[in-house]
Amino acid sequence: MIQIANRLQTVEEYYFSKKLREVRLLESQGKPIINLGIGSPDLNPPERVLNALVETFNEEAAHTYQSYQGIPELREAITTFYRKHFNVSLSPLSEVLPLMGSKEGILHISMAFLNAGDEVLIPNPGYPTYESVTKLVGAVPVHYDLTEENNWLPDLIALEKRGVENVKIMWVNYPHMPTGAPATNKLFEDLITFAKRNNILIVNDNPYSFILNKYPRSILKYNGASDVCLELNSLSKTFNMAGWRVGMLVGKGEYINAVLRVKSNMDSGMFLGIQKGAIEALNCSNMWFLSLNSVYEQRRQIVWKIAEALNCTYDKGATGLFVWAKLPDYLNGEEYIDVILREKSIFITPGTIFGSNGDRYIRISLCASQDELEEALARLT
Repeated sequence: MIQIANRLQTVEEYYFSKKLREVRLLESQGKPIINLGIGSPDLNPPERVLNALVETFNEEAAHTYQSYQGIPELREAITTFYRKHFNVSLSPLSEVLPLMGSKEGILHISMAFLNAGDEVLIPNPGYPTYESVTKLVGAVPVHYDLTEENNWLPDLIALEKRGVENVKIMWVNYPHMPTGAPATNKLFEDLITFAKRNNILIVNDNPYSFILNKYPRSILKYNGASDVCLELNSLSKTFNMAGWRVGMLVGKGEYINAVLRVKSNMDSGMFLGIQKGAIEALNCSNMWFLSLNSVYEQRRQIVWKIAEALNCTYDKGATGLFVWAKLPDYLNGEEYIDVILREKSIFITPGTIFGSNGDRYIRISLCASQDELEEALARLT
């Protein structure tokens, strides 16, 4: 028997990869499952995006290898998008790197900057991939607490008291997933000061800025950010293009080039039609965001009622594609969602998969039709 690599001893299969097999099995048995666990938009991308994809099929170079850095027009569209929506100026030649989804970027950034034994600050609760990738590259995950009492913001003073001399990267994610906590100007300013003082690379993972959020922010807008910060972004949530796998990394040219040295050895560029579609998405007017958020606002009203039917409390000021709801103290999150799945045929995500500070919480997705949400509410009431 050939032994697997040691790095896999501390890395488990992604929760949703396992859980969705269970959900599909129940569906195959005739169970009418309503999936409120996954943040995969069910709405269509803008029509102009679909048209751009189709029109590309007959272009002479459509089916050849593409540039590792993306076509110039895509990099220009990304810089225009950042300038228009975040007031951030970037060079399309050196400060932008298109990605096949931002999850790819998490691995490539880690491979580009981390050595075995380096420490990485990871939010608790937070996106599980930060920890998995950290372990895969031989670095050491160090979780920092986010709590409801502190508005799900990091306590940087407590971190420095703990000691951060071995920390190389700090992952932040605002607007925050899973809690929906928005960033503040002060948070980003404090993070930049903290990073400079301790020689840490801050990476802000920023795919939720335009979902039910009045104040989209990029950490790169703030003074001094380019020296110590990178930012990941994605078209998955903003333009309903999760399956297209289009993301981007932006920041200082030297940092981008380091990541490119990894990426260029891992893939051979993004399909041209996907790039052309991404350009059209990035060029959408503000009417797109207004229309999208109108749908999500209606859905969120129903999801709030679902949370109440589950005896949960929640924050109406939260943003993003989910409702983060707190269970009563007498309920165990993982056990409770299994009961709901088994007895009501509704799949909801337990907060514990995002870290120990997710205990006593559940995450309910807005990525289901209004009819499905109304049906879920009816089953629970």
